[in-house]
Amino acid sequence: MHYYQFHIGDYKSHTHHLSHYEDLAYRRLLDFYFLHEQPIKHRDIARQIGMRDHEEDVMTVLNEFFISTPEGFVNPRADKEIKQYKEFSAAGKRGAAKRWGTPPDEGANSPPNATPIATNNHKPLTNNQEKKALGKRLANDFSFPLEWEQFCKETRPELHPTRTFDQFKDYWIAQAGQKGVKLDWFATWRNWVRTTNAPKQNPADIVRLTVPSKNEPDPALEKIKADEKKAAPMPDYIRQFAKQMKGGV
Repeated sequence: MHYYQFHIGDYKSHTHHLSHYEDLAYRRLLDFYFLHEQPIKHRDIARQIGMRDHEEDVMTVLNEFFISTPEGFVNPRADKEIKQYKEFSAAGKRGAAKRWGTPPDEGANSPPNATPIATNNHKPLTNNQEKKALGKRLANDFSFPLEWEQFCKETRPELHPTRTFDQFKDYWIAQAGQKGVKLDWFATWRNWVRTTNAPKQNPADIVRLTVPSKNEPDPALEKIKADEKKAAPMPDYIRQFAKQMKGGV
């Protein structure tokens, strides 16, 4: 589709909480979705809409206004508009075929300066109604699922899974309003892992547990020294006896 109607009032009422970059990302994602008429693949989408330096804002909008599926992110409201447009276009082709004798598969004829065919006026292309029923916030006592940890280890082995989850949990619990409500928290976690700059594993942490650094004393040697200080000195009569026994031998 190269044309769709835009209802300013409804759009504003549903997107007033977005930041400037999130709002820009949403408008560009809608244009991209209508133009290509297919699910949006998360890979490289920020670059394709000219926002490669704001990938986090793009993913936030995708998680809030689109639904993650195996084929990619979809927008049910936009899909409905696209379907209506195709049905309207197909009906126009059939009408042209009857009127002008044009085969239906060749497209509808229209006057050179005809006004573009508009879709019905619509509310913002969001699925807020569905999310109000199905979406939920991340609970304060939500624990780190094993499946989530495994995904982090397999996808980004350089990350520290527990620290990454703590960062993820603190961030989303602190989000106010609709932004903190998600339909699929596992999908949100997967996107976070793919794009985050969370703390990474430090191989040196493992070495420090077993091998002391050059500036640190050896614990075993320090213990021997301490034991020597605690030991009582040898009595003189035992020292003399030992000396006599040594001389006799």
